[in-house]
Amino acid sequence: MSAEEVTAYIEKQDEPKRSTLLAVRATLLEIEPSLEQVIAWNTPQFKFNGKYAVGFAAFKNHLTFSPQSPEVMLAHAADLADYVVSKSSFQFAVDAPLPKALLTKLIKARIAELG
Repeated sequence: MSAEEVTAYIEKQDEPKRSTLLAVRATLLEIEPSLEQVIAWNTPQFKFNGKYAVGFAAFKNHLTFSPQSPEVMLAHAADLADYVVSKSSFQFAVDAPLPKALLTKLIKARIAELG
């Protein structure tokens, strides 16, 4: 499992999903360059020190982002108020990459949680 497989997953998506996911991945790696890219659960996931930290996925009418932590989701509920939220992930538009400030908060919180 590798960055090439994550790229293949993203490249299989139609536009504008493809461009949006490429932008989100670039932002994730800019925020935390040490993230390891893998495919798990048939979706792109990013590990930190060998532990699953965050991930995203494409669906027919939306994209999802997951910090894989109900605690991180709850702690940032105010920041996620404009999104459709589940226990450990949230939906975002196929044509609007997530804001860097939001991704930074979520990644930093998840990494802190992982220790």
